[in-house]
Amino acid sequence: MTLRDRPAPTDRATFPPRMRLRHDLEFARVFEAKVKKPRGPLTGFAVPNGRPHWRLGLSIGRSAGSAVERNAIKRRVREAFRLTNREFPMRPDGGYDLVIAARAHDPLPAAEYRALMLAISEALHKIWTKRETGDAS
Repeated sequence: MTLRDRPAPTDRATFPPRMRLRHDLEFARVFEAKVKKPRGPLTGFAVPNGRPHWRLGLSIGRSAGSAVERNAIKRRVREAFRLTNREFPMRPDGGYDLVIAARAHDPLPAAEYRALMLAISEALHKIWTKRETGDAS
């Protein structure tokens, strides 16, 4: 494969540092918004970020299992985000900061994590859309 045959950087499914939550204050901002949606063993928290993309943070506590089990869950959730974040709904002014928390569970197939991530992102977007339009229903 030559350099010319490679997809453009915007077409590749990557997970660069700009798409990660890395600081305590970023996580705290997401949790303080108190907008969460559980789906299966995962719970998503989100807040609009005004950036042209979603960002991901992981909060996998010790209750989710041993270090090996927690790291396996983190790897699979990151991979699901990397592959599906282009399908996530967007706001007119940008995306969201998303924090995923997990309960203890046996690792799921990759396709299930992708489906859960997509369902969580759509549900959180719906909540924020209702909240901002003042729709009480």
